[in-house]
Amino acid sequence: MPTIPWPWSQSKGTATTNDDTSGHNLAQTSSSSFPELAKHVPIQLDTLPAPLLALTAFALGAATATSTALVYARYGRRLRNSDWLTPDIFARRRWIRGVVTAVGDGDNFRLYHTPAFGWAWPIKFRRVPSATKDLKDETLHIRIAGVDAPEAAHFGRPAQPYSAESLAWLREKILGKVVYCQPIQRDQYSRIVANVTLAPRILPGYLATGKPLSLEMLRAGWATTYEQTGAEYGSWGKDEFLRIENEAKRERRGMWAKGVGAETPAEYKRRHAAAATPEEAEAARSRKEGQQKTQSGWLRRLLGR
Repeated sequence: MPTIPWPWSQSKGTATTNDDTSGHNLAQTSSSSFPELAKHVPIQLDTLPAPLLALTAFALGAATATSTALVYARYGRRLRNSDWLTPDIFARRRWIRGVVTAVGDGDNFRLYHTPAFGWAWPIKFRRVPSATKDLKDETLHIRIAGVDAPEAAHFGRPAQPYSAESLAWLREKILGKVVYCQPIQRDQYSRIVANVTLAPRILPGYLATGKPLSLEMLRAGWATTYEQTGAEYGSWGKDEFLRIENEAKRERRGMWAKGVGAETPAEYKRRHAAAATPEEAEAARSRKEGQQKTQSGWLRRLLGR
């Protein structure tokens, strides 16, 4: 039975003869199965030089190891906390998946990154911790991009009206559930500003996109459009954010239930920033509300004549 010659083991003339014979045999077995064809074309590895075999094995091993490392870094490595987010992740606007473990305010939450697979049935061999001590330094602090929710009480400041309702709505919407985040930048509090979408209802996240959380907050009336410097609105754009906010105002949803005269989160922050103490800020709010009531009463009297 003829074999495929190797240039370092046979002369040129012999190689030509064997090539012709091999071609004839290959033509005869073209309709045969691969195992039968392999019997006619044996590869004699024992004729290869040992250094070449070693070099080939090393090259294949290095390529496999490099590919595995790259795939793991892109899809399998868990981002334990905000310090693990590299500039490359922000630059590429890479989407990450995770489970919300805590909601601390109306527009931010804690995300436990759950990459690759193994976090849900039918293939479940990894779990999201539930104990506070196990979650310490293991989550990403996410600030939802493009929206501003009523402020809760902190830094000695009183809570803004509707802050509790806004927080309750957000907890009901995302706490303990899977969401997808697209990190954009860090803010002044070291939080990760990100576009956030809910998990798709039926198809997996890599085949479909869920509803944008920012727009859902605006539609429910529990947030306003964030318009300060550096605001991000994703692929939806600022105009879409403002359109949905105005729609919620017209329908008197959420914080607009008593009309559009409610103090916005941005106005609340400006009032407290301009005051030396929280008491001063509250006095300024009382004066403003008194002025609004006076103007409203004057208008009603005028129209009543």
